[in-house]
Amino acid sequence: MTYSASKPAKWLGSAARSMRKLRKDNSAVAFVEFALSAPLVLSLGLLGVETANYAITHMQISQIAMQVADNAARVGETQLAAKVVFEDDITGTLVGAERLGERFDIFERGRIVISSLQQNSDGGQWIAWQRCRGAKQFDSQYGTEGTGASGTSFPGMGRPGQVVTASSGTAVMYVEVAYTYESITPFEIFASEEMGYSAAFNIRDTRDLTGLRQRPVAVPVADCDLYSADRAV
Repeated sequence: MTYSASKPAKWLGSAARSMRKLRKDNSAVAFVEFALSAPLVLSLGLLGVETANYAITHMQISQIAMQVADNAARVGETQLAAKVVFEDDITGTLVGAERLGERFDIFERGRIVISSLQQNSDGGQWIAWQRCRGAKQFDSQYGTEGTGASGTSFPGMGRPGQVVTASSGTAVMYVEVAYTYESITPFEIFASEEMGYSAAFNIRDTRDLTGLRQRPVAVPVADCDLYSADRAV
């Protein structure tokens, strides 16, 4: 058997030439760079989307609070000299807010509270009636219906330095909206963060301030003791 020393040499020479060609070959550089940078670019993009959605949600919840207060200040039917407000007027206002915030699932993750702030017979402030909608566990930060019915100890509604009060013969529609944010991307930096906004509008016209009325065909009351009631409308 004859052994040829040239064969290993040829193989090593061929391998060396292949390595030199591979070292000079840059055809896959862009692909490698993309593979390395893609996770970072994608992460930054998702983070931007999450931050934008968070900001938009804040703005939307704020707008819902203002719209509900404004609508509640306008509703009612004129009967003789004063507008009468019915239960379905307020329910309709709450349902309208729910439709506006449907994209954010405000019914399941939020709570809207409308309070009618008025003067009591002693000249103090009181919550004459209060209606709510939404499955979130949240109560008004300033009291429930009937708070301040007598006396002058109840100061009104609002944060210290921004307390809202009602004048004699009129009412203020004070709205509080509470909402739990839910992330839309894997970046849960804002997950489960609580949002809260309030708004107040004085009623537009002379209104019957004795309370909300029912029509001949009664509708469900948006009771603030209910948190997960089925949609009435």
